[in-house]
Amino acid sequence: MFDRVRARLAPDTDTHRDPAIGLFVDGPNVFRDEFDVDLDDLRDVATDLGRVGVIRLYLDEHATPGLIQAAEARGFEVTITSGDVDVKLAVDATALSTDQTIDTLAIASRDTDFKPVLEHAATQGIETVAIAPGSHGRSDALQNAADDAITLGS
Repeated sequence: MFDRVRARLAPDTDTHRDPAIGLFVDGPNVFRDEFDVDLDDLRDVATDLGRVGVIRLYLDEHATPGLIQAAEARGFEVTITSGDVDVKLAVDATALSTDQTIDTLAIASRDTDFKPVLEHAATQGIETVAIAPGSHGRSDALQNAADDAITLGS
């Protein structure tokens, strides 16, 4: 009984923690020749938002071993799919938003396919951030669906 009383009277340290950020990067859409996106820049954006809980880079089977190694060396969890990465990224991001694993969902992409993912996360009380790979890589639909928008290189 004393343990239950002590637990109720003890300060709730969990309410004072930094929010858990989930960063999901659409690799084929972000790492294109026309954009000058750096893995460190993406990681910095995530850490600026709060405590990094999940940081994933989604790639297709055409990804170079150098990119995979560089991402893993910087703490990214790399997910490689045999086809289009959009479905896997969307399912994973939606699942983590639904089970309250993250407090903020950040998606780095220029693909409007992720608009429903951001909208769903918002209905779950999750803050949302759309990260564009560059000023000419912005998606108005993603920016408008998100609580906040960041453009890399600006």
